[in-house]
Amino acid sequence: MSKPDHVRLFIPGPVEVSKDILEAQTEWLVGHRSQEFFDLFASVQAKLRKIYKTRHRVYATAGSGTNFWEGAVLNGVRNPHPILHLDNGIFGERWSKVSRANGKKVEVIKADFGKVIRPEQVAEKLKEKHYDAVAMVYNETSTGMLNPAPEIAEIVRGYPDTFFFVDVVSAICGAPVETDAWGIDVCVASPQKAIGLPPGMGMAAVSDRVLERAKEIEYRGWAYDFLQLESWMVKNSTPATPPVPMFFAADKALGQILEQGLDARVARHAELAQMTRDWAVAQGFGLFAEAPYFSPTVTVIENEPGPGIQYGELDAFLRAHGFVIANGYGPMKQRTFRIAHMGDEQHKYLQEVLDLIAEFMKGKK
Repeated sequence: MSKPDHVRLFIPGPVEVSKDILEAQTEWLVGHRSQEFFDLFASVQAKLRKIYKTRHRVYATAGSGTNFWEGAVLNGVRNPHPILHLDNGIFGERWSKVSRANGKKVEVIKADFGKVIRPEQVAEKLKEKHYDAVAMVYNETSTGMLNPAPEIAEIVRGYPDTFFFVDVVSAICGAPVETDAWGIDVCVASPQKAIGLPPGMGMAAVSDRVLERAKEIEYRGWAYDFLQLESWMVKNSTPATPPVPMFFAADKALGQILEQGLDARVARHAELAQMTRDWAVAQGFGLFAEAPYFSPTVTVIENEPGPGIQYGELDAFLRAHGFVIANGYGPMKQRTFRIAHMGDEQHKYLQEVLDLIAEFMKGKK
């Protein structure tokens, strides 16, 4: 096996970034209030709308997806109206905490980690009372689960005054995302997952009706006040200093994705995911997520029960060969380990990782 010239990342973010994208960040800087940046922003904006499959704006600025969680609830949820959060993983749970931290009335549909929240559960809650929004994480990297967002979207669309907020951070460009067709009002993403960029930027597609509701809300924060972001976006800019090098990299990466074809990129992620799951089962491991809701961007593998390998020893072994995967997250730590297969990752490197883990396991018998 060849050893890479650096430690290749098979973790759920940040992901391995190709050298040409890294180098795009070294373009000579331009002023963020210059025509050069306005043109760059417009180019990135147009490409993001195609990636998101939306006719609406896509805000992009310094930060992370988490910042737009906060923006969604501050701009789209009116006190004292509640927001309904779907929680079956670490990040679904965390988003509900963000809403509470911003003074919102939160109700939760909760399932055990790795178990799906079904559309009929959402339907029952929406029949009981009005919610200003339903918020969910589409792809949970903590559990390796792709939640049924399209089916839940269909339920929410039956309630015209209830917005649908969806975190697609680790799904966009790696799983089907249909912002407008599904009726997503705030669609939150970050670039350091299946898009294959470094971290440092938050992005969100936002519907017109969210902006109308934001006008009713007095306290929307500042940095992620959607009305302020909108006033600057129409001028191809941002209210605060944006990560200019990231915009150069994003313009290049998004252009490559569109040239490859979004469907082809999603299909490659599905192939890598199936390859990983097949290997895990053949090695005697279980899969943590409830079938068939497996993530196409990260596979969470049950170590206990199973072969019960010592993750720390495996991590040291893989790093010595130039690779790194991820331990389980939160309460799944040690009980599981995670292999991400997103972004620009290719079959040959994933096969090397899987072969190395198999080699490690043989050495422990």
